[in-house]
Amino acid sequence: MTDGLGDEIRACRLCADRFAATATAHDPSPVVWFRSDARILIAGQAPGLRVHNSGTPFDDPSGARLRDWLGLSAAEFYDRKRVAIVPMAFCFPGYDDKGADLPPPPICARTWHARIMALLRAVRLTVLVGGHAHRYHLGTRAGVTETVRRWRDHGPGIFALPHPSWRNTAWLGKNPWFEAEVLPVLRSEVRQVLDGGRDPD
Repeated sequence: MTDGLGDEIRACRLCADRFAATATAHDPSPVVWFRSDARILIAGQAPGLRVHNSGTPFDDPSGARLRDWLGLSAAEFYDRKRVAIVPMAFCFPGYDDKGADLPPPPICARTWHARIMALLRAVRLTVLVGGHAHRYHLGTRAGVTETVRRWRDHGPGIFALPHPSWRNTAWLGKNPWFEAEVLPVLRSEVRQVLDGGRDPD
């Protein structure tokens, strides 16, 4: 159902030299999780080290928080007939000298994303997770807080979320409107798309 595209991405080694030069000195290991019949698109940032090792996207506490935000069980979230997970880079980028995740290499999106988006014709709801996805998919230069706060302006079927990392726990405390206003609407549209089979209003 990926028209061979998934196999091409799994075989990609464009960033082998880049990753070898990081502190982890790891090999590319693209994590591919989409089918052409998926109705929800999760557009994230890049796999972390745990996902690099497991091969399962959002296989970490961030994923548990994201599934709670969406109102999805793990079985629903990992059902590729329902949910496509397409990050800005398919491989773990490595760590910088402070132990933080490096940003997703732009060459990944330039190489693959147009072909993937053309394949995902059944998508009815797009969830943009984090600033890298906001900038790419919305073309915005605004910060994460402003982009998320303007969630009603992004058009039907598009939600911009902060990254669900534990590092953003303080952000959630400072912005209670996100959980009070955004998440109930997001969960409602997720259920409408998956259970009702209708386009979101």
